Amino acid sequence: MSDSIIEQVQSKYASAAVSGLSGGQAGVRAVAEAFGYTPDQLASIPAEANMGLSCGNPTAFASLRPGEVVVDLGCGGGLDILLASAKVGSTGKAIGIDMTPEMIELAKRNAAKPINGRVPTNVEYHLATIDKLPLSNASVDCIISNCVINLAPDKLAVFQEMHRVLKPGGRLAISDIALKKPLPEEISQDLMAYVGCIAGAILVEDYKRGLMEAGFHAIQILDAGKDLNAYAQVENQVGCCSPQASSSSLPLATATDTEIHHSLADLLRKYSINDYAASVQVYAVKGG
Repeated sequence: MSDSIIEQVQSKYASAAVSGLSGGQAGVRAVAEAFGYTPDQLASIPAEANMGLSCGNPTAFASLRPGEVVVDLGCGGGLDILLASAKVGSTGKAIGIDMTPEMIELAKRNAAKPINGRVPTNVEYHLATIDKLPLSNASVDCIISNCVINLAPDKLAVFQEMHRVLKPGGRLAISDIALKKPLPEEISQDLMAYVGCIAGAILVEDYKRGLMEAGFHAIQILDAGKDLNAYAQVENQVGCCSPQASSSSLPLATATDTEIHHSLADLLRKYSINDYAASVQVYAVKGG
C-alpha cells in the first residue's frame, strides 16, 4: 500500500474514532438505517460501535451460521463484528481487522460491554492492514467488510489475501463503494477524495475482474440502490463521502484532517456522487 495514502486514511479514521460520533445521535442512526440496519440491530449493540461510516449492512446477506469463523476487514468501532458475533454464537469466532490503533481500542471497549445482558466471548481484534492479514491459510468461513476495500491502494493484494485465508467453499459478503462510470479527473486525482471513499473506488467490472484473478467464482456485484447523500444526515459528519463536514466537528482534529473535510465538501458540492458511484453488495465464493 502507498505510505502516503495509509497515513492519510489512518489520520482521518483516528479522528473519527475519538470524535464522539455514536448511534446515540439521531443523524448517525439515520445513516445506519439508510444503509440497511434495523432499529433492533442498532439497539442490540453499544451506541459507540456505530459512527455512521457504513455504506451497507454485510451481516444482512452473509448468511452467517453458528460455529463459523467470520472476519471483518476494517472493523472500525465494531458495528458489524458485534452483530456477526451473535450470529456465529459461542461455538464460532468473530475477528476484527483494522489498521488504525484508535479504532481497535474503541472496538475493544465496545466488545467489553454487555450485549443482551452478556459480554461476548467470541470476539477478537488485530491491528493490521487488510492486504497482510495475520491469519492462517484456509482458516475462515466468511469475510465481511463495510466501505473499506475502496480505501486500499492495492485491491488485488486484498483480494488475494481474502482468497488465501478463506477455507475451500468460504465466501465473501462485502458492502463497498464502486464506480458506475469513471470519475472526473479533479476527483480521481485528489488524495483527499481518495481518503474519503470516492477516488479509491474502482469500476464494477474491474472489481469483478480482480476477484476472478484472485481465484473467486460465483461473483455477484449488485447495486444496493442506496442514496450516498444519506451521509449528509449526520450534522458535521466526519465519515466517508460527507458534504457536511467542517472543522467544528473535530475537537481533536489536526490541520490535515480539516483539509480533508474541506476538500471533500468542495468536490461533493460540485459533483453528484450518485451519478458516478454506488453502494454495492459483493458476494463471491472460493472454490473447493
